[in-house]
Amino acid sequence: PTHLAVILDKGSQSFRNDLYPQYKAHRPPPPEDLVPQFPLIRDATRAFSLPCIEEEGFEADDLIASYAREATRRGWKGTIVSSHKDPMQLIGPDPETGAQIDMLDTMKSLRIAIPEVEEKFGVPPERVGDVLALMGDSADNIPGIKGIGPKTATKLIQEHGDLESALAAAEGMKPSKLRERLIEEADMARLSRILVELKQDCNLPMSLDDFELGEIPREP
Repeated sequence: PTHLAVILDKGSQSFRNDLYPQYKAHRPPPPEDLVPQFPLIRDATRAFSLPCIEEEGFEADDLIASYAREATRRGWKGTIVSSHKDPMQLIGPDPETGAQIDMLDTMKSLRIAIPEVEEKFGVPPERVGDVLALMGDSADNIPGIKGIGPKTATKLIQEHGDLESALAAAEGMKPSKLRERLIEEADMARLSRILVELKQDCNLPMSLDDFELGEIPREP
């Protein structure tokens, strides 16, 4: 890579908590022995002359998405180093420049591109948010629609194309629990869709040019 930055969560609250107060509400506090390591990680990152970015009100994934999109607008290839599933929504070519975004999951030593996303979710990256909106996400306490799991969510998006089309098709379905839930909990699915969507237009606190890799500073 020619440019690199480390992006962190500023805190536990973001604009998503304003939309849905229960967002991530069930998460326990971090272990006591982990908390003192947070400032050390920031100090270590900056000691290697790497930008260390965090913004109040936004999650790291939102800033990552915004920087990744800005990079591809410039025609740069971008790699998101993460083991999270949410950034998988970004994988693929920029619609204007064709510059590619992929992911590197260092926990599994796995490079993730469009085929890996389709294998995991059964849909292309741009439809991952629709699947998550239906099935919910227990890790972030995103509700989705009760009783709809990954297989059903994927099947609905494969058959109907996107979330709104799946919800609209519910009226014509045979009577079933699935039909009832799609109709009764449609608004919750729409809210979930907003919650899982990564923000790609955050104000960028640093320029991409500031991410250029240089020499590690040496002690005098």
